[in-house]
Amino acid sequence: MNHWIIAPVILPALLAPLIAFVMRHDIVLARAASSVGTLVLLAISVGLTIMAANGGVHVYYLGNWPAPFGIVLVLDRLSALMVLLTALLAVIVLFHAIATGWDKRGNHFHALFQFQLMGICGAFLTGDAFNLFVFFEVLLIASYGLMVHAGGKVRLQAGLQYVVMNLVGSTLFLFALGTLYASTGTLNIADLIVQVQESKAGDDGLIRVAAMLLLIVFGVKAALVPLHFWLPATYANAPAPVAALFAIMTKVGAYAIIRIHGMAFGPENPATGSLISDWLFVLALVTTAVGAIGVLGARRLGSLLSYAVIGSMGTLLLAVSVFDPYAMTTALYYLVHSTFAAAALFLLADLIIARRGNDWLGVQPATVQNGLFAALFFAGAIAMAGMPPLSGFLGKLMILDALRSPELIGWAWTAILLGSLLTILGFAQAGSVLFWKSTASTASDLGKAADAPGDQAKPDTDSLPATALVIAPSMMALCVLAALTVMAGPVTTYLEATSAQLYDSSSYVDAVLNGNSREAK
Repeated sequence: MNHWIIAPVILPALLAPLIAFVMRHDIVLARAASSVGTLVLLAISVGLTIMAANGGVHVYYLGNWPAPFGIVLVLDRLSALMVLLTALLAVIVLFHAIATGWDKRGNHFHALFQFQLMGICGAFLTGDAFNLFVFFEVLLIASYGLMVHAGGKVRLQAGLQYVVMNLVGSTLFLFALGTLYASTGTLNIADLIVQVQESKAGDDGLIRVAAMLLLIVFGVKAALVPLHFWLPATYANAPAPVAALFAIMTKVGAYAIIRIHGMAFGPENPATGSLISDWLFVLALVTTAVGAIGVLGARRLGSLLSYAVIGSMGTLLLAVSVFDPYAMTTALYYLVHSTFAAAALFLLADLIIARRGNDWLGVQPATVQNGLFAALFFAGAIAMAGMPPLSGFLGKLMILDALRSPELIGWAWTAILLGSLLTILGFAQAGSVLFWKSTASTASDLGKAADAPGDQAKPDTDSLPATALVIAPSMMALCVLAALTVMAGPVTTYLEATSAQLYDSSSYVDAVLNGNSREAK
């Protein structure tokens, strides 16, 4: 066994309590330990991605117990990609939190940040559905702590709503796991693939119930309509670095759908047939529409970005719902793009709000560096809306190409194209108010801004120009989008191999259950 596979879980799990108990009153030490740990995590994730690139499925048996009896971690191209995505985003977000001083507004930011990384990496690497539930709970606890970081009444209210909704999801998760175990006798994902394919006709009903319950649970995490209503308040009121890190949180739900439903409950499975695909397609259509309408009607910058995230999840899950290799390739490309587009916009929004004093989309006096922030916001907006030349345009173009079948093209293309148009209009309206009209403020608009809802902390740097160190993390996220555009060919080639491996379930099953790691042909 290669012990590096467990390192993305063990490293933050060891570092978090060390920071919490030893360094919580020394911000310099906490920053140093958290920064070094996150950079090491990034280095490890790069190594794991290189390891997985040969096409093999690498399995780590905890306690050396064989599957399906023991706990396993599984490294393949998809899990390696998601861990790398998490580590790179974590580096960008952490440096923003340090540069802007967000991490100083509470004693436990860095400890909770590391616990969050532990939960996310564990969810991507686990090969067991019950341990996916365990890592979901780690995510919930850490994300709630980060959500209420720096306090505030509105933030606490949004955090409570977030926790209640996710606790309901956790309860349904347990019901789903119990139903699944009763019908198949296993929760190991590889063994589950085998048992579902060989299930008796009398068990098909329970398997369908379990599959739908899991779709609901993962839909909560992915902000799938009608389970999305926790997200706008949570993301809009969370500290900016936390909201940027939460960009990967919705992708945990999407990943779970891809991993479990794509491999065990896909259309080729006689027990479920097209049940999951049909429901997911319809819900993703509605999610795309709700996100776009929310962007157009938003009156706060945080709400606008939150609904943009919801819309992007709808577009992503439209491609996932097809459950075939090419559509999955396009979904994975768009997943990477939308993660960094959302993170870049949330980080930029923090810099804009800090200098405006609130996030109300009303006319106010121009702030310092108005032109610079306008340019950066424009870049982030065209990326999120899917306009050329950035990667959002390529991602949506590939998804449209994957949804050309006669039964899908009318609904899918209408939702994506019309949703993109509404998103463009929403961002254009917000950008014009924030930057172009900001030089001609009126008393009534300023009064609205003063009454804007939310806990808007006003740093001491409200009217000061942002330094290069403060702007750098946002620029890094935008640079990732530019690199994703320039390197679209090699990236797509890797993602094609990832999708092919995902749908070659026999190699996954053989590696986990028999210990045979085979390279993809």
